[in-house]
Amino acid sequence: MDELFPIASVTASPVSEVAPLAVRLRPRGLEEIVGQESLLAPGKPLRRLVDADRLGSVILFGPPGSGKTSFAEAVACATKRPFTRLNAADSGVPELRKILERASVHFSRRGEPTILFLDEIHRFNRAQQDSLLSGVEEGVIRLIGATTHNPCFALSAPLLSRSQVFEFTPLSATQLDQILSRALEDSERGLGRFQCRLDPLARQHLLAAAQGDARRLLNALEVAVLSTPPSPDGNIEIDREAAENSCRRKMPRYDRDQDEHYDTISAFIKSVRGGDPDSSLYWLAKMLVAGEDPRFIARRLVILASEDVGLAEPSALPLAVAACQAVEQIGMPEGRIPLAEAVIYLATLPKSNSAYAAINRAIEAVEKGETVSVPPSLRDAHYAGAARLGRGVGYQYSHDYPEAISPQDYGIVPGRFYEPIHRGEEKEMAERLKRWRALRSSTTREPEGRPSSPEKQ
Repeated sequence: MDELFPIASVTASPVSEVAPLAVRLRPRGLEEIVGQESLLAPGKPLRRLVDADRLGSVILFGPPGSGKTSFAEAVACATKRPFTRLNAADSGVPELRKILERASVHFSRRGEPTILFLDEIHRFNRAQQDSLLSGVEEGVIRLIGATTHNPCFALSAPLLSRSQVFEFTPLSATQLDQILSRALEDSERGLGRFQCRLDPLARQHLLAAAQGDARRLLNALEVAVLSTPPSPDGNIEIDREAAENSCRRKMPRYDRDQDEHYDTISAFIKSVRGGDPDSSLYWLAKMLVAGEDPRFIARRLVILASEDVGLAEPSALPLAVAACQAVEQIGMPEGRIPLAEAVIYLATLPKSNSAYAAINRAIEAVEKGETVSVPPSLRDAHYAGAARLGRGVGYQYSHDYPEAISPQDYGIVPGRFYEPIHRGEEKEMAERLKRWRALRSSTTREPEGRPSSPEKQ
């Protein structure tokens, strides 16, 4: 049992002074964790489970620097359970089996489960995840899995069914500011011994650049302090320039095939659909800065032009197609301009989903309803013997009638699928259809007397 140890014995040991600030300042208990109040404040669900020592296996998912690792170590400290940790990126089934064997021995001797903190658990494949199941189900281990990926997609269903899932959210600017103050004031684990003074603009920049990530904030702060020479009075003055130099180029949280990708494109489409050009441009900019394929964005705009603007403004589709072609031809960064033009135009147009709804209704009727046969009068009559078979007989050529509307029955009751929306250009279309239906229903209408085109019979 030498390899299993209470976390308290580890946290009681001094952390190396050369360890990164984010490691040195890591909370030593639940009371020091900043953020996640909806889960960890006294009386909240996750906190109640820890305080009662009833925490089972849990999956924590959320962005980097939101406190998942801090929570795992604080739990082990609070419960005084044997604790061990693995990172799924550099571990596999052999290491896992050794831990499970030792945990099983300890459980059989003392009836006490071992806390296993498995960081980046999404990196385990399905077979590796399944190797955890017996230990979790028998209570030999209490798994705390941490992941930045949505567990509904990244983890196996059997493991999810045996675990509780808690979502950690990015830290707010206020919460990050609290962590920043703690780092500057703490002389034992933080930077208090350096006597730093942070310019308000520098503080604002660091908080904005962190994007809710406490680790990113502390890393940038440490670089700024250690790279700035002290003033004659011994203080270290951090101005806006020093803060900017300490941060890598700000990159939004984004991924190419996970939650951030799908959530951002969803917000983008819904903002354009909802008529909010400013929000639409922000989500567009976020995707472009993060390196999203602009052709993907352009294709979605073509879909939106048909699905959401539709017949309320028929010019939306050709403009979206033109933007798509422009992006393909000129590339980036200039491609951002036709994309922005299309986004603003589509966002500010009247909206109609009538074409989208109509084709869905028609497809459903074809797939689930009774098949409608083509009426004899509408069938092809352009071959010898067609008339003897009744093909095309009785067809009423539209152009022989006023407004080119004949009383012809075309097989489907008018209005069954297409329901026009009274906005934009479609309002005029709706009025025209209403007039045509009245004309078509007239039983006394006669052709205008012009000779019919033979090929149209």
